[in-house]
Amino acid sequence: MTKIVNHWIGGKTVEGASGTYGPVTDPATGAVTTKVAFASVDEVDAAVAAAKDAFVTWGQSSLAKRTEILFRFRALLDANRDAIAELITAEHGKVHSDALGEVARGLEIVDLACGINVQLKGELSTQVASRVDVSSIRQPLGVVAGITPFNFPAMVPMWMFPIAIATGNTFVLKPSEKDPSASIKIAELLAEAGLPDGVFNVVHGDKVAVDRLLEHPDVKAVSFVGSTPIARYIHTTAAANHKRVQALGGAK
Repeated sequence: MTKIVNHWIGGKTVEGASGTYGPVTDPATGAVTTKVAFASVDEVDAAVAAAKDAFVTWGQSSLAKRTEILFRFRALLDANRDAIAELITAEHGKVHSDALGEVARGLEIVDLACGINVQLKGELSTQVASRVDVSSIRQPLGVVAGITPFNFPAMVPMWMFPIAIATGNTFVLKPSEKDPSASIKIAELLAEAGLPDGVFNVVHGDKVAVDRLLEHPDVKAVSFVGSTPIARYIHTTAAANHKRVQALGGAK
C-alpha cells in the first residue's frame, strides 16, 4: 500500500478529506513511493482556525516559556538530524551529506530563535518634548503563513517558523508537495518538545491551498521562497489582501 502524507492541524495528523492527492517520487528510480494529500479550502480554513485559537494563549505567553520549548525542540532536532536527512534524500534526491548540511543550516536559525529575547527589547525616549515620552514595543501579529520550495524542504521552513513562533505568532506552513515528509517530521518534534496544539500547522497542496492562505482574512503575514514569477504572484495577491508579505524570488 502506498504511504500517504497527511496534514498536521491542531497538534495532530489530520487525514486529507478533499480526495485529491499528488505523487511523491523517489528521484533515484522515478517510482512513486508516497502520495500527499492536497488540502481543500475547508482544510486550510481548519488550519488557520487552529492557529487563531492557539494565538489567544501563545501570543500572551512569556518569552521564557517560548524559548524553553524551542531549546527542547533544538535538542530533538539535533538528535534527529539523520532521520530528517533520510526523508530529504528519499524525496528530494540530494545526497545524505547535503541533506545533513541543510538540517544544520536550519538549526542555526533555531539557535537564533532560542535567543530571541535579546532582539525583542523595546525603546524608550524620555522628554522628547515637554512632558512627552516616546516608547515602542514589539507585538506579535497573529497567524502567519510560510510557503516554501522543494529544493530545501527543511532549511527554508526553518528560516521562517522558529522566529515566527518565538515572537509569539502562530504558523501555518504550506511546503512543497514534491517532498512533504520532512515538514511533518518537524511538526512531530515540535509537539514532542511541548509546543501547544495549533501553534504550528502544516497543510499540503497546490494552488488551491496557496490561494486560500493568501486571501484568508485571519492570515496576517505571508513569507515565500521560490521562483520569481510565483514570487511576483504571491506578493501581488497577498498585498491586495492587506497582508504583510515577504516574497523571495530567484530561488529555483
